[in-house]
Amino acid sequence: MSDHSERDLLRELFPDTARELFGDGPSSAPRPALGLYPVADGRLALVSGDQLAEFTPLDPKFKAALHCDLCHYTRSRTEAAFYRVYVAARRTRYVTLCLGTEACVQRAGTTGLTTLAGRIFPIEPITADER
Repeated sequence: MSDHSERDLLRELFPDTARELFGDGPSSAPRPALGLYPVADGRLALVSGDQLAEFTPLDPKFKAALHCDLCHYTRSRTEAAFYRVYVAARRTRYVTLCLGTEACVQRAGTTGLTTLAGRIFPIEPITADER
């Protein structure tokens, strides 16, 4: 027999009553995990709680080796790329990341992701005119 709290049962069986009693604020919903995920067109998304940053890859201009800002490995130009992140109106950050995102995140671990998120967040709201 599994143990369920009264709160869990109310949320499952009577969701409207649970919202009235406990609220439906951010504390009641699970927060997204910290992570770096590939998205369309070679872009990456960094998620930290309810924050999201989009990393846009830049065209390569030279063939020198690059040092990954997440896992701190030195990679050839074919294994890493420069990314741009808009963090505020007319303010950007540039980072170098491995192209093999999953392996890079595994090497960096939670500590590396937390450090990267600390460099990027919080992001101020940006309109298209301000870029």
